[in-house]
Amino acid sequence: MLPFSFHIEARSGRARVGRLFTPHGAVETPLFMPVGTQGSVKGLLPRDLKEIGSQVLLANTYHLLLRPGPERVQALGGLHGFAGWKGPWLTDSGGFQVMSLGHLRRLDEEGVVFRSHLDGSLVRLTPERSVEVQEALGADLIMALDECPPYPSSRDYLESSLERTLRWLERSLKAKTRADQALFGIAQGGTDPELRRRSTLETLRFDLPGYAIGGLAVGEPKEAMFAMVDLSTALLPEGRPRYLMGVGHPEDLVAAVALGVDLFDCVYPTRTGRFGSALVPEGRLNLKNARFLEDKGPLEEGCDCYACRTYSRAYLAHLVRAGEMLGGILLSLHNLRYLHRLLEGARAAIRQGCFATFALAFAERRFGKAVPAWFREALVRGGHLPG
Repeated sequence: MLPFSFHIEARSGRARVGRLFTPHGAVETPLFMPVGTQGSVKGLLPRDLKEIGSQVLLANTYHLLLRPGPERVQALGGLHGFAGWKGPWLTDSGGFQVMSLGHLRRLDEEGVVFRSHLDGSLVRLTPERSVEVQEALGADLIMALDECPPYPSSRDYLESSLERTLRWLERSLKAKTRADQALFGIAQGGTDPELRRRSTLETLRFDLPGYAIGGLAVGEPKEAMFAMVDLSTALLPEGRPRYLMGVGHPEDLVAAVALGVDLFDCVYPTRTGRFGSALVPEGRLNLKNARFLEDKGPLEEGCDCYACRTYSRAYLAHLVRAGEMLGGILLSLHNLRYLHRLLEGARAAIRQGCFATFALAFAERRFGKAVPAWFREALVRGGHLPG
């Protein structure tokens, strides 16, 4: 078998279940990838991540370039050996930091110069260097360096950034040397339909093993975001995985799956856990709230995670109020398991041909009677509800 392949196994409307084969195992999509920025999902052991159903972990090229350095990671067995996660890894390219660290970088055609947030030293990241770093890290799925524009941006800036991203993609492909890594291209264009279409079609010319939808979930309205997801998935090839970058809110996952997205990542579930909140079907529980101090029930009835099997809301509220690190660990564990269970349910519904029923049941618990128009529209565009 080839190092990488992707097969669609079931469909319900535009939602689909797929199997992505990598050198470190096959994974089932749609799936959520926990973010391990520095080679570690904060507070969670690899064995715990595997137990809760994690399939792929994501690491950050920029941060690992600064420390411990890609050469050291490579010498110690790549991410799989160094970090102890034997399943597939995905590494980003450093493109998101072009936006998020805008105050610490200088951008030109050659690449990006960052001023390290650790010691102030200058770090040059080019498309070639990004690929070199990711090859040393040894991830299964790697990303071409892109320019992620902030929201809002002018049309002129969106156009120039997507054109630069395409030129950087061409350079990234020329720099790639490892056959056991799949390089994804990233389409940009903001929320401008014409530019988003152009970027996607131009990226498709490179005939890549997978494609990412970038530059969304950066502050734009939900209506605008999902209009772009709809446009993108309608253009992207059926037989390649589609990765919506930086998206992790439960309602966004369900809506994007309805439109045919396969892969997701976000710091949201673990960061939310560290801040003292738990994801549940009705929304989010803030464990700092005094009403939980006497609550004997689990975070979520029916959840099979260790936190819900073992502890009460009262104990978790105590940990959060006391600033105990165990509180953030248990909430992060639960929040990731919640998202994995959500997508396990989505996959089962797609296989049974009843994704519409699944999505509407989710929406009724999450939103009550006030299901947002953007969510319902995603189900319509995905072929799950009549227009």
